[in-house]
Amino acid sequence: MHGIAKWLAIVASACCFVAQPSRADEGVTDRTILIGQSAALSGPAQELGSEMRQGALAYFGGINAQGGVNGRQIELRTLDDGYEPDRAAANTKKLINEERVFALLGYVGTPTSQAALPIFTEARVPFIGPFTGAQLLRDPFNRHIFNIRASYFDETEKIVEQLYAVGLKNIAVFYQNDAYGKAGLAGVERAMNKRNLKIAAAATVERNSTDVAAAVQALHAAKPDAVIQISAYKSCAALIKDMRKAGSATQFYNVSFVGSRALANELGSAGVGVVVSQVVPLPWSGTQPIVREYQAAMQKAGATDLSFTSLEGYIAAKVLVEGLRRAGKSPTRSGLITALESMQDLDLGGFVVNFSPKSHNGSTFTDLTIITQGGKFLH
Repeated sequence: MHGIAKWLAIVASACCFVAQPSRADEGVTDRTILIGQSAALSGPAQELGSEMRQGALAYFGGINAQGGVNGRQIELRTLDDGYEPDRAAANTKKLINEERVFALLGYVGTPTSQAALPIFTEARVPFIGPFTGAQLLRDPFNRHIFNIRASYFDETEKIVEQLYAVGLKNIAVFYQNDAYGKAGLAGVERAMNKRNLKIAAAATVERNSTDVAAAVQALHAAKPDAVIQISAYKSCAALIKDMRKAGSATQFYNVSFVGSRALANELGSAGVGVVVSQVVPLPWSGTQPIVREYQAAMQKAGATDLSFTSLEGYIAAKVLVEGLRRAGKSPTRSGLITALESMQDLDLGGFVVNFSPKSHNGSTFTDLTIITQGGKFLH
C-alpha cells in the first residue's frame, strides 16, 4: 500500500505540474480566444469608443467566418468606461481577474490607458493597439505594450513643421487638462523648441466638458495664427465655434485622437478649413489594399459610416490576429508577445507595422487632412 500511495502521490504531483501552463493561457479554449477592451461607449467621447470597437469587430467577423485563428473564434468583450480613468481601471481588473481575457485591445484614450497600465503590467497581459499616441505608453519600454499608431510627438511635429513652412509662427495651444492634453502639449513644445519658437498662449478644458469660455477669451486675446487642439471632438468643436463667433480668423489644427468624423459632424459648416493629423490612411480612398479590405469588411458587417477611428480599430485587430497566428496552436501570452516582436516591416496592405524585441512602436505614419464642404476630408 505504501508503494501504491507513493506512486499515486507522484502521479498527482505530475498532473499538477502539467496543469500549470494552462494558467498562462487564460482566455483560450479549444474553440475561442477572448479579447478584452475598455472604451467610451457613453458620454461625450462615445463615438471614439464605438468606432474603434466597430472596426475591430468588422475584422474579427471576417476571420471568424473563415474558421477563426487555428480553429478558434475571436470574441471581443468590451466594457464602457465613459472615458474616465477610474472606470477604465475597474474594467481592466474585471476583464483580467473575472472575465479572464487572453489579451487587451483597442483601449481609447491616454488617461484611461494610464489607469490600466499598472494593472495589465502586473498581470503580464498584452496591451495592443491603444487609441493614443502618448509617450507614457512608449517610454519607458514596457514589454506588454504594442503601439500600432504613430505618437503624439510624431503628429505634433508634422503639424508644427507644416505651420512653420508656410510662415505661421504665432501658435497657441488648446489642451485637455489631463494626461492626454499634457502629452500633446509636450509634443508641441518639443516641435516648437526645435525651431526656436515659443507657444503664444495656452488654455485648457476639463475632460468630458465643453466649458470653453475662459479658453476662448485667453486664446482670442493672443490673436494666434493657428491654434493646435489636443482634446476630444465635443470640446474642440465648441472652441472653434465660439472663437469664430468672437471674430477670430485663426486656423485650427487637431491631432488624430479628436475623432475626425465626429468633429466634422459636430462642426457642420463651421468645419471647413479645419486640419486634422492622421495616423492611418484615408478610409474613403481606394488606393491602399488595406483600405479596400476595410471598406468591404465594414459593408459586410452592415456598417455604412467609415472613419479614421474604425479603420484604426480594424488595423489593430488585424495585427492581433497575425500575432495569434504566429503564436501557434497553443497560444500563450508570452508566446503572443514573441510573435508580435517577429513582425518586422510587415506590410498589411499599404500600412507597414514594424515591431522588434527592443521596440514596440509599430508605425510613424502621419498625414495632414483638411475638412471640406459636406464634412469630407482631403489630404
